[in-house]
Amino acid sequence: MTPFAAVRRTVSAVVLAALAGTASVVPARAQEEPLPVAVTGPDSVNLSLHPDPNEPGEPEIELGLRAPGEPVPDDDGVIWPIHTGDYTITVDASSLAGVAAVDFSGLGGWQGCSVDGLVATCGGSEIYAGEDYNDLGGIGLDVTDESAAGDTGSIEITAVGDGLAFTGHTVDVLVGGPELLMKQLSEPAGFQAGDTFPAPLGFRNAGGLGGDGVVLRISGSRGLSFPGTFENCWYDPRDPDDLLGRSTALCVFDSEFAGEAAYGLSAPFPVETAGFALYDALSYSFSAVPADQAREMLADGDYQAGTGAPLELVRVPDTDPAGYTRYAEMDFPTANTFDLDLSGERLRARQGSTVSVDIGFANHGPAWLASLRSGGEPISFWVDLPPGTTATAVPEACQPGWEGSEGDYVCFVDTPVLEDASATFTFGLRVDEVVKNAAGRAFFAYTMPNEGNPANDSGTILLNPTGRH
Repeated sequence: MTPFAAVRRTVSAVVLAALAGTASVVPARAQEEPLPVAVTGPDSVNLSLHPDPNEPGEPEIELGLRAPGEPVPDDDGVIWPIHTGDYTITVDASSLAGVAAVDFSGLGGWQGCSVDGLVATCGGSEIYAGEDYNDLGGIGLDVTDESAAGDTGSIEITAVGDGLAFTGHTVDVLVGGPELLMKQLSEPAGFQAGDTFPAPLGFRNAGGLGGDGVVLRISGSRGLSFPGTFENCWYDPRDPDDLLGRSTALCVFDSEFAGEAAYGLSAPFPVETAGFALYDALSYSFSAVPADQAREMLADGDYQAGTGAPLELVRVPDTDPAGYTRYAEMDFPTANTFDLDLSGERLRARQGSTVSVDIGFANHGPAWLASLRSGGEPISFWVDLPPGTTATAVPEACQPGWEGSEGDYVCFVDTPVLEDASATFTFGLRVDEVVKNAAGRAFFAYTMPNEGNPANDSGTILLNPTGRH
């Protein structure tokens, strides 16, 4: 149990005890209709015969309760239960004997549950509105030496309690069902922005059972697009106003696929790259979905049907399992460059006067700087003030440096930085002392990867120049 949950439970018990017998106590629910409560959890679980050793050992099945309404804190920020009174949850996994190993240790929170073989019994005393605070914990599943592809079983969850009307839940468990792993992609040698990538998409079914129907979903960030060249694919281009949006395509295959077999496409899937593309994100996945259900997915987007010959699945022999992964993605093209440019100003000013100094920032391209993998974090540059001056006005995007920092002020530029971006950062400077050829500068602390022209990565701020400076 989390510290918050423990505190909430303690406060709840103390306050309810203090209110017992007073006029402010809510009338007992026994005089009302029973409170409807539903057990929640997944409808089904496909238990892999080849579990990934790199995946954390989280429970396969998370269970909870859902009651009417939503949790709303009172004026003091306390969320109160809508029912108090003992209830019992029974989790019966008896039908998984010989099918899978069952771990009940994650059930019941800090109280735990009593376990008898493949049946766990858990108790509770509070139910909250909604489901956010009604966590029952998790059940771990694993294959055993007896497990075989096609084995099935179920977990039945039931509950009883005074004043409560429970709806139980069933989780169906299948061993070795379809488990599609994606073919890993790599950027072709010599690939340049503006080229079309013929993506060799494919999957390997690591499950012991086959299926009927597959859906391919592929998406790409701003610098990538998909020409609508296949009649069994539907395309949803990126909203041009959404810089971080993605173009998407869905392809539906009616064909069957076998267990422990690999498949590719009858033709490479073309991915066009823009001239500004740089480290754009491409990802794709195949899913085992019957064709009739797959077409329902098209209602979730503004998809347009493609034209041309249909794309088909082709079985591929003798594939190396090491070439397939659960999540397939690639950042490309990697060879493009941008040109960030910082510029300063030359000014004359008298002692005691205040002047405005404009620092220019620009990207001359040809690439954009998206910082997609860093979550859109801003980039920064530094400003050193000319000697004899004090800043009286600082741009909103800038802040003072600190002891040992690279400069007097650090300024931030939000990403993505478009291929033709420009901005001005205006400082107000008071001239405390006239110093001839007083030079400050705006500069990047280091040369960024893919910077095509480091020569203009700094700009000079020059006050009271003499001669031809």
